[in-house]
Amino acid sequence: MSFRICTSLAVATAVLAVAAPAAAGPRPGPPTGSRLVLTRVAEAGGGAAAVRLTCDPDGGGHPKPSQACAALSRAGADPARLTPADRYCFLLYKPVTAQLSGMWRGRSVTWAHTYGNSCEMNRATGVLFDF
Repeated sequence: MSFRICTSLAVATAVLAVAAPAAAGPRPGPPTGSRLVLTRVAEAGGGAAAVRLTCDPDGGGHPKPSQACAALSRAGADPARLTPADRYCFLLYKPVTAQLSGMWRGRSVTWAHTYGNSCEMNRATGVLFDF
């Protein structure tokens, strides 16, 4: 009888050892959250600024993270695909470069574009670089 108990105990221990990882919960899938760094640099002494933006959940140092994340979601994380605002800008050449880099829903993204001035940048990118 003691042999039968030991065998049953060994089988039960083996089953628990195999089942333990499954009982711990589902395996994590690909990352869904997004962590980005947005920067804008004005040439000719115009200054620079940078901000972190997280999406899913929305946050970071961006002043309007929910709106910025929604815009990026609509554009597939490509600011060049954003719909420009319908407004005029002065023809004043003061170049500003906007950059985005980081992880968007599990994939690496980088983007940069130089605009004629900050008005043109804001018209093209909306709330994204408005910080």
